[in-house]
Amino acid sequence: MTPTREVYFNIHHVWVMYLLFVITLAVFGFGLYRRWRLWQIGRPAKRFDHPKERLAGLFRQTGLHERLLKRYRGAGLYHFAFYWGFFFLLMGTFVVFLQEDLHIPIMHGWFYLIFQSLTLNIFGLLFTLAIVAAIVNRYVLRPSRLKPGKPDDAIILVLLLTILITGFIIQGARIQLTHDPWGAWSPVGNLTGNALASAFTTEQLFALHRFMWWFHLLIVFGFLGWLPYSKLLHIATSPTNIYLRNLEPRGKFPSIDFDTAEDLGISKLEQFTWKDLLDLDACTECGRCEVNCPATLTNKPLSPKKLILDLREDLHRLDLIHLPISTQATGVADANGTEPRLIGAVIKEETLWSCTTCSACMEQCPVMIEQVPKIVQMRQHLVMEQAEFPGDLKAMIRSLEARGHPYSGNSASRVDWMHGLEIPILGETADAQYDVLLWVGCAGALNERNRSVTRSLAELLLRAGVKFAVLGRQEKCTGDPAKRIGHEMLFQQLAGQNIATLDGYGVKKVLTACPHCFNTMRNEYPQLGGNYEVVHHTEFLQQLIAQEKLKAKPGSLDKVTFHDPCYLGRYNQVYDAPRAVLDAVPGANVVEVENWNKRNALCCGGGGGFAFMEEKSGSRMNGNRSRQLLDTGAETIAVGCPFCMMMIDDGVKTVGSPEQTVEVLDVAEVLNRATS
Repeated sequence: MTPTREVYFNIHHVWVMYLLFVITLAVFGFGLYRRWRLWQIGRPAKRFDHPKERLAGLFRQTGLHERLLKRYRGAGLYHFAFYWGFFFLLMGTFVVFLQEDLHIPIMHGWFYLIFQSLTLNIFGLLFTLAIVAAIVNRYVLRPSRLKPGKPDDAIILVLLLTILITGFIIQGARIQLTHDPWGAWSPVGNLTGNALASAFTTEQLFALHRFMWWFHLLIVFGFLGWLPYSKLLHIATSPTNIYLRNLEPRGKFPSIDFDTAEDLGISKLEQFTWKDLLDLDACTECGRCEVNCPATLTNKPLSPKKLILDLREDLHRLDLIHLPISTQATGVADANGTEPRLIGAVIKEETLWSCTTCSACMEQCPVMIEQVPKIVQMRQHLVMEQAEFPGDLKAMIRSLEARGHPYSGNSASRVDWMHGLEIPILGETADAQYDVLLWVGCAGALNERNRSVTRSLAELLLRAGVKFAVLGRQEKCTGDPAKRIGHEMLFQQLAGQNIATLDGYGVKKVLTACPHCFNTMRNEYPQLGGNYEVVHHTEFLQQLIAQEKLKAKPGSLDKVTFHDPCYLGRYNQVYDAPRAVLDAVPGANVVEVENWNKRNALCCGGGGGFAFMEEKSGSRMNGNRSRQLLDTGAETIAVGCPFCMMMIDDGVKTVGSPEQTVEVLDVAEVLNRATS
């Protein structure tokens, strides 16, 4: 006898099911259509290239739950069971469709026993346990990142649990009533059937089976019809969003072509791209974007999650009836016929100015939402269209415009740090021969504390016999501070001047100790025609050590921890090089900040223009990070960024105890001491 079963055992008037299914599809389809119409008000975006790379990333993030399992592993595991339980049960339903509606004889033999019975039972049980775990996590343990809860959350969990339990009851009753000889292959259903047989008569079991079958069907169809109108739409939008993720370097911020641009920045929803608007509906409200946000953790008026949800709420209130289906729509009106005001009414200015652009939110988001570019584009509107920005930034902007660096009132020159060192200056030193240009950067040349970092790096290069040169007074700010605060026009002016200078000297390779200069020249200058090999000094020093051109002495470093700069790590994936340099010092004990290192490292609070602004709300971000670093017990805190140097050095002095003697040094300073 071939293993199989009757699909519609004990069920009559099956045509009613098909009628309900058509109605469900109509409701479901209209829900998706209305969301699609909302996304279509956005501007064009090219997100369909490199399909193989996109599919590989989609599988890593959905099938393997790569990000979800990296942090909050417990929640990641039960969501993993959610995903695969839902997938296999959906496939089981599809098999029934093939058997009954397309008349493909598939539910027979070993396939029926192994997949349709055993596998679906196992994954159905895992799905059920995962829902129970989610209920306990959300309503008993109540982690702060998940609050405040919404009725949707409870409804979704209860409906899913009801679907699974009724499914097992239906299966158990059928096994008992048909005396199914293969019932043992469905262990959960079989146990459920045994329990039902001891509680009900045969007649009652027939009635229970029939009632539960129709009840289960109504719940499933109701759930599917409601799905596009609830947060569970992320079952469709999240994988789509992951597939359509930005494949460009994260450090390549939104640019503006001033020759063709109609708007400077974003002040209306329809000025976002359709992919930006899809981002809003992809949000699962998991709160992971907040856990590493330096602004949220110090009670600033910015929550990356709330930012996205506020934009989503504003999108959903648009009048669908009169909504133009156009990717070039402008002036979309709400239900009252008035054009919505995005910045100020929906997103507060202080929210936008609380972001350090550290990208921790984007690193943590399991569905690849792009929060930081949205913030920068709204800043662009404030700065260039409205001339509205924190007063602290006025002096910085004036200095960039007039002097080519952001340090207003600074009297130092770009060559003062070179005193006593014989370093060729392009355009000034005759017959200057070099293999690499040392890009000093504004902080490296003009900030008193960071001048010693630049000098240490130069001494290491000279000691290793590296042929290098500098631009001296010809060097201008890369434009990074202007870019991050939204002054795209000033950024392009500065970048254009630097590119002209570099190209004029035929520069091919650039070395810099500043991750902000590194990121800007590596990822953003190519958009303006500046193409160079750009290397961070920790990577270059690691190469010199590997080539045995530099060798550290033992005993020059004890317990040390490294603070990962955001623009070096999260933006450019450079994590190992600085640690390799520290490890190369004999006797060094490199310790990590537990749970807050590398991709999870907390921002020092110096990016996004904050190095030139005062924090006017909440606690200080550099204090938060400095406490974490001090808690390692390290005697030396190593950094690889001039902004981090300023912020962490100040933070350690502020929050450190008097008995702690902790030194904040750049990796170059550490190595210079160990090799001199």
